Amino acid sequence: MIQKTEIQLSKTKLLMMLIGSALFVGLGIWFVMNPAEIKPNRETFVSIVGIASILFFGACLLFITKKMFDTKIGLVIDENGINDNSSGVSVGLINWEDISGISASEIASSKFILIETTNPDKYINRANNGLAKRAMKANTKMYGTPISISSNTLKIKHKALLDIIERGYQKMKN
Repeated sequence: MIQKTEIQLSKTKLLMMLIGSALFVGLGIWFVMNPAEIKPNRETFVSIVGIASILFFGACLLFITKKMFDTKIGLVIDENGINDNSSGVSVGLINWEDISGISASEIASSKFILIETTNPDKYINRANNGLAKRAMKANTKMYGTPISISSNTLKIKHKALLDIIERGYQKMKN
């Protein structure tokens, strides 16, 4: 039997992400409004970078704002599996019987936990929007699984989260 573990969303981490995203949206607006000041003779490139910044970090702003007011628990680990509500591509309950492996990875100092599954399409099809579905398909191509969990929005450090998930997986596997 696995002891139920509930990990709350970290409003402090979310607030820091919100501020950072707002700054990058502002920077993107500045790039679009003043491309010649930033890089003379490369105005088109600067404008494209500005638009990309506005779109990407604007989407981040929307997600983070939504999560700031989310009262659901960020992550629950129990005898059923891992119930993920920590990100914009969360899929809800990941059943233990669907999990075939747990591993960790890192990109540009961002650490995350990969949940390998026997049926990736089951979880990709749960995506609540097209952007999340595309992100999960990209994850599958890069890492072999659509499911990744980060402690970036949770009140827990990466290593502690990885330990809890690995212990739960080992208990359920045995």
